[in-house]
Amino acid sequence: MITCSYRASSLHFLFLILLVLASTSASFLSNDVFEPPRGRSLLQAKLSCPVNFENQNYTIITSKCKGPNYPPKICCHAFKEFACPFAEAISDLRTDCASTMFSYINIYGKYPPGLFSSQCREGKEGLDCTSIAAEPPKPNTASTTTTHLPLTAALLATIVFPFLLS
Repeated sequence: MITCSYRASSLHFLFLILLVLASTSASFLSNDVFEPPRGRSLLQAKLSCPVNFENQNYTIITSKCKGPNYPPKICCHAFKEFACPFAEAISDLRTDCASTMFSYINIYGKYPPGLFSSQCREGKEGLDCTSIAAEPPKPNTASTTTTHLPLTAALLATIVFPFLLS
């Protein structure tokens, strides 16, 4: 009986750690999001992005970052305002989030290729999102469900799993 109790408390601790990790958000946009994929990827298909970038509000960028000069300070701040709320998804190199987001930015803004990757560099960790409000634009219903799915699954596992051990 002591072994079972020890095992249950260990599992509770493990799920608590997973819950904390699942609920944290990224505070940097990785520099890797600006780089094109390298090498072969025949068997390394990217996962579909959980964020619906098609229906986002791109006027945050397009109203501020205008050519022909594209002022770096203004453009990078506008880019961060748009992208930082999605930093965790965009920085996940297993998904196609970064390429999807940049595709839509270029469709709506008609920006020169590589504009943001050449102008917006802040350090080896990437763009610092701590100064940008962590409030993402109001998502549609589909992205809300997808965003909260890992957190909900971890919470349910924490509640239900101990009863299965009993």
